[in-house]
Amino acid sequence: MSDQFLIFSLLILIFTVFALNRVRYDMVAFAALIIASVIGLVPTNEVFLGFGHPAVIIVALVLIISRGLVYSGAVELITQHLSKFISSVTSHIVIMGSVSALLSSFINNIAALAIMMPADISINKKAKRNPSNTLMPLSFASILGGMITMIGTAPNIVIATYRGEALGEPYGMFDFFYVGIIVAIVGVIFISFIGWRLIPNRTNPPNYSEAFEETKYVANTKITNTSNILGQRITELNMLCDDNGISILGVIRDGQLFEGSFLNFILQKDDLLVLNGPTQGVDHFIAKTKTQYTTAGEREIEIGQQSLVEVVVPLNAVVVGKSAIQLGLLKNKNTSLLGISRRGESLIDNVRKAKIKAGDVLLLHGNSQDISAVIDWIECLPLADRGLEIPDRKKAWQAIAIFAIAIVASAMNFVYLPVALSAVIICYLAFKIVPPATVYKSINWPVIVLLGSMIPIGNALNDSGGAATIASEIVELTSDYSAVVVLTIILIITMTLSDVLNNVATVLIAAPISLDIAQRLNANPDAFLMAVAVGASCAFLTPIGHQNNSIILGPGGYKFSDYWRCGLAVELIVVAVSVPSILVFWPL
Repeated sequence: MSDQFLIFSLLILIFTVFALNRVRYDMVAFAALIIASVIGLVPTNEVFLGFGHPAVIIVALVLIISRGLVYSGAVELITQHLSKFISSVTSHIVIMGSVSALLSSFINNIAALAIMMPADISINKKAKRNPSNTLMPLSFASILGGMITMIGTAPNIVIATYRGEALGEPYGMFDFFYVGIIVAIVGVIFISFIGWRLIPNRTNPPNYSEAFEETKYVANTKITNTSNILGQRITELNMLCDDNGISILGVIRDGQLFEGSFLNFILQKDDLLVLNGPTQGVDHFIAKTKTQYTTAGEREIEIGQQSLVEVVVPLNAVVVGKSAIQLGLLKNKNTSLLGISRRGESLIDNVRKAKIKAGDVLLLHGNSQDISAVIDWIECLPLADRGLEIPDRKKAWQAIAIFAIAIVASAMNFVYLPVALSAVIICYLAFKIVPPATVYKSINWPVIVLLGSMIPIGNALNDSGGAATIASEIVELTSDYSAVVVLTIILIITMTLSDVLNNVATVLIAAPISLDIAQRLNANPDAFLMAVAVGASCAFLTPIGHQNNSIILGPGGYKFSDYWRCGLAVELIVVAVSVPSILVFWPL
């Protein structure tokens, strides 16, 4: 059997398993890589070279940097006031979609959606709107925004590095901007005013409340000399409390708890406010009022890299019946108890003195390297990680500046992009913007395995002459058509494949085919590579074509068939806008 027959058979098998979506895509890709090596399609010395490919490195680095921007509070600077400008579904989608698209252009679009989705759901809850109307537009906007720069989405990274290998010079950071920004703007406008109306209204999204309902805690915050609410009455804080979804249950002054009769209190230094609300709401309230979290002791936590975790107290845990002070959490373990969530009971006493009960959910704050040992020591069980962090807001602009300098240096070709991004991470570690313990946790390893495995298989398709064979067939079938029509067909075929396959797998196969077709037509190869980049990025018909569409499937209460109703219209808009844009900026 010829190598071409083997590689086509293997690709059909890969695509079929991908489409069935019953086996994790990284496992499928890695198994295919091993099979390709065993049957001789991939040389032994090249089997694992894909894991050192620049595209793989860049994807990993971008995910780490995204985590740093969250930890520093940089993202919060952008999103915390958005709800003030939202009054309807349309304005909601315009604002959230625009911010999501903007974020996606500079941080991985999957990370951008992960950042924006909780805010989107929270705003919907406050407005008593169904999230099914806005989550799909949010996902689509983040996908569109990823096309604007090279690092916004994995297909752009792969196309950029592929061009460097095939034509001698890779695409730069903003070479995708010209086409991407036009498609993104038109796409977001369409989704905001027309597209969302095509989405079926799911009245009861499954698992919505269970998956995203935030646990509410009772926490104490201390009034200091620098607090901007010093001297104000409690009643003056009502609007601030409403904006953050919290309530003030009482005031502790000179060790005495006041509840019910404290509303006209004039706040004094060292007063403790007893707050009830979700972690993020409490944290925002404390940040805006410039008050301080109280710890279970007299000294501040001597803390390096910080972790914020939730744990549940089992029936026979050592902490049952004891307070944080009695346990000596801060003194012995350098860990603070920030809040207690107790269902069915209004816990408004001083948190550091409260007796812990079985079933309580505790919010702990401590050193990243020690927190696991502390959880074991108190015999509690960690809840699933929900991405809870207390941002170090003093470092927000520092994180933004470091990242911006790296992007500018790379865009001006002063520094190779992977090196520039690596330098950002080194700076983030040096300035304690990213905790060392979370660096590897920030990386989406299945995506890395997929990339590292599919790159050698894509090379095998090219080396076997398979790409040239496909190109010949397409050229022959379209021999009576102009290069513009062929370009449009390439875009549509790539987009269709991306709807049922992973977008990275699609671009790895489509890129060499499109380049070969361009060379046969004596056309500009950049135009065809850009068509592949757009087509591979725009997967809107199904929840399996892009990870962002998969993420919103449960929270939005969508069915598999819901996506094409809005997605088909968006894909038609993308084709109608992107082809003329490519012809203008990358003429044939």
